[in-house]
Amino acid sequence: MALAAGTFCATACRQDMHNQPRYKPFAATTFFADGRSERPTIEDTVARGQLHLDQARYTGKQNGKDIDFFPILITRADIARGQERFDIYCSPCHGRLGDGRGMIVLRGLRQPPNYHDPRLVTAPIGHFFDVMTNGFGAMYSYASRVPVDDRWRIAAYIRALQLSQNAPPDIAQNAQPNRSSAPARGPK
Repeated sequence: MALAAGTFCATACRQDMHNQPRYKPFAATTFFADGRSERPTIEDTVARGQLHLDQARYTGKQNGKDIDFFPILITRADIARGQERFDIYCSPCHGRLGDGRGMIVLRGLRQPPNYHDPRLVTAPIGHFFDVMTNGFGAMYSYASRVPVDDRWRIAAYIRALQLSQNAPPDIAQNAQPNRSSAPARGPK
């Protein structure tokens, strides 16, 4: 029995994968003619997931200026997703209404801008995407936490918040169905 256990343990201690021949990054070597262990990147190669041909979609800018259109199609489901992401990432500071009265303000930290401020209501939509991507003032970048398309969905939700707080009264009247042409509903 002891012989079987010893044999089993000896076969489990193989170090083939742990002791591979390899070079440490930036270590000198005689294997390559230039003496470097790391290899230079091949010209015109792009790392997986880093090919961003649509400048407007990935930066929120075109020719260095914030864009005023959505580079992706925004649907009702996208706005719902934007609200969900907004509630997770933005509302602790900006508040659920976007009024800048989130939980951090109640705890004594600096108040972020109110999305209903006229300056932000008239700001191009690319501005919000750019701020989420690169940060601004006390706000840090969310590029590593929120995927590109979700940042556009959050920006769409911010626009919906702005519209809900600043909409003229006739929008609600125009959105309601004409009650005189609707069939009467009685108890069933």
